[in-house]
Amino acid sequence: MKFIIEHLEKELYEWCLIEYQHISEIVGKNSTIFTNINKKNIKKLKKYGIVFEKSVSELKFNNLCVLSQYSKKALATNDKSRFEYFVFGGILGDNPSKKRTNILIRNLKKHNVKFETRSLRNKQMPADIAVYVAKKTLEGKKLSDFKFVDELEIELNENESVVLPFRYVVDNKKLIINEELVEYLRKRKEF
Repeated sequence: MKFIIEHLEKELYEWCLIEYQHISEIVGKNSTIFTNINKKNIKKLKKYGIVFEKSVSELKFNNLCVLSQYSKKALATNDKSRFEYFVFGGILGDNPSKKRTNILIRNLKKHNVKFETRSLRNKQMPADIAVYVAKKTLEGKKLSDFKFVDELEIELNENESVVLPFRYVVDNKKLIINEELVEYLRKRKEF
C-alpha cells in the first residue's frame, strides 16, 4: 500500500510540511508519495517520502483509490487488496468546503486514469488525520469503530484559542493530532 498526497496548495506552507512529516511518520517514508510538488520544494520533502513534480494524473499509476468526503462508498479493509495507491488531496480545507479534491478527480478523468473513490465519512479531516484513519481502516478497523471529534479548540495562551473546524479522531482514548502543529499554531502571530 502506498499513500499519495497530491499537493493542491499554491505554496508549500509550513503547516503543509508539518502535516506531510506526520503522514510520513504514520505510514513510513517508503509508503509515502508526494505529487504535484514545485521543483523548488522537492528537496524539502525527500526526507519524508518519494517526491514527484508531476501530478498523480500524469504519472500513470494503476489501482488508484481517491479519498473524497463526497464519495458514496466508504473505505473498507478489503480495499487494501483492491487498490495499490490511496490518493489524498494535500489541502487545508475551507469551511464550508470548496470541494477542491474534485479538481484532482477531474484531472484524473481528463488524463484517462482509471480510479475509484472512497470516503472516510462525510466530514473534512486534515490530510494527516485522513491518512491515519485510512491506514487503520485498511489494517482492519471499521470506520464505525472510530470515535471522531468535530471542531477542535486549541488553547494558544491563557487569553486566546483557535477552533479548527475539521474532524479529528480519538484512538485508544488519545486524540490523534500532530503536536508540532499545535506548537506552530501557538507561535503564529495572526489568524
